[in-house]
Parts: sequence; structure tokens; C-alpha cells
Amino acid sequence: MTEVERIRALTPQDLLMLGIKDMAYVKDVEVDGETAVALFAANGQQIAVMEDRQAAVAAAWQNGLAPMTLH
Repeated sequence: MTEVERIRALTPQDLLMLGIKDMAYVKDVEVDGETAVALFAANGQQIAVMEDRQAAVAAAWQNGLAPMTLH
């Protein structure tokens, strides 16, 4: 199987797992009517909620994750 064939054979679940150990997504969320910032694993699982984006990004780096911002 060629590399292109392997990529084409990836399932949606395979794609969700790409980067699971390396990346985290930072996204604004609402908690009790207030805006907060959540940190999510690559598969969409919420990891933490912080008061601000700077804290969420710092938490990602401190845990060996590269933070990606979602708009």
C-alpha cells in the first residue's frame, strides 16, 4: 500500500486521533453565563477550563501540548 493509499484509507476516527498526544485546541466557551476558555484534546474531549486564553495556552505548553486556536 502506498502512502497515498494509506492516507485515503483513514477513517473519521483515525483522523480524530491524529495529534491526540501532541495538540490541544483552545476555544471560548460559556460557563454559568460568563465567557471562559476551554482546552480540548485533538479528539474533542474537554481537558480544562480557564479564565483566559493566556492561561489555557500556558497550561497546554506546560503539559507538552501544542495549543491551536479555534475561532
